[in-house]
Amino acid sequence: MIALLVAGAFSLVFTLFTTPLWIRLFKRLGWGQFIRDDGPQSHHTKRGTPTMGGIVFIVGSVLGYFVGHLVAEEPPTRVATLVIGMMVGLGLVGFVDDFLKTRKQRSLGLGGWSKIAGQVIIATTFALLALVSTDENGLTAASRYISGVRDVDWLNLFAFGPVIGVILFLLWINVITVSASNGVNVADGLDGLASGASIFAVSAYIFIGFWQNNQWCFGNRVAEEVAYKCYMVRDPLDLAVIAAAVAGALVGFLWWNTSPAQLFMGDTGSLALGGVLAALAVLTRTELLLVLIGGLFIITTGSVILQRVYFKATKWRYGTGRRIFLMSPLHHHFELKGWAEITVVVRFWIIAALFVAAGVGAFYLEWYVR
Repeated sequence: MIALLVAGAFSLVFTLFTTPLWIRLFKRLGWGQFIRDDGPQSHHTKRGTPTMGGIVFIVGSVLGYFVGHLVAEEPPTRVATLVIGMMVGLGLVGFVDDFLKTRKQRSLGLGGWSKIAGQVIIATTFALLALVSTDENGLTAASRYISGVRDVDWLNLFAFGPVIGVILFLLWINVITVSASNGVNVADGLDGLASGASIFAVSAYIFIGFWQNNQWCFGNRVAEEVAYKCYMVRDPLDLAVIAAAVAGALVGFLWWNTSPAQLFMGDTGSLALGGVLAALAVLTRTELLLVLIGGLFIITTGSVILQRVYFKATKWRYGTGRRIFLMSPLHHHFELKGWAEITVVVRFWIIAALFVAAGVGAFYLEWYVR
């Protein structure tokens, strides 16, 4: 518990008070944001605002986690280092993309397939390490089952044999990772939108990890009458600790990222945050629950997919493409409808919070009615 509190507090203080130094450094390096000409005209005032701010909360999260364990005199665990590895790895992919954008001064950095290739490499490495790593209780970091609130008995990915099972497992982890990282990336279009929504989503795993630890199958606190409800999750409390470190770092970062933003997270931050959510979902055995916890990211990504599909379908049918929204992702549609940017952001935060509340509620309800 001490590690959790210290990790969250340290990472918050780190990002809150050191971000101005990072802003000066990024300005000196010329890491300014490029703004698309076809976007909302109000965004052109943001041109040149320092980007790659994801570096700040990635560093803050990692330091917060290890400082928390140092103060609590507890050793780090492999599951938390897997989350850190996913965050840092996808952050590196995003950094390359951001760096190319700032160097070329255009909105295209890495090509779409190159970015996905980087995500696949990181996700596959994470999946293999999570599958082969076992603890003294014989638990692997990741499950061989597709999980909802916990493992679903009839969704065993290894039911068709070890070779096919590994292939299906790798595909499943890649789908979760690529979807989550690109979902946060798509939502990162307004000042504070992605960082604020991510605070809610990541914080959900503080509760989930803490609750799983209290009802852990290998703990001493599980009463006999509720033992059948216990969770077969590896080191759930430490997953809560790394989630607290990330959430704390985001709160401090949001102080500088909210409108008018003095620092953007860039793809460095958005891909890293998506990786954190994917890793926490996999390691807490709540993969399908991520649909609720990350509901806002699914909506924004879905608006882009719907827009493109509808445009191509109507172009084939009528010769001229038509649009459902004035602009996608969805937050830009409301901007063009006349909503102030801060209004869109706060209302989307509310939506994100409601989705997270529904996800956490579903998690607890499953235990309650089980």
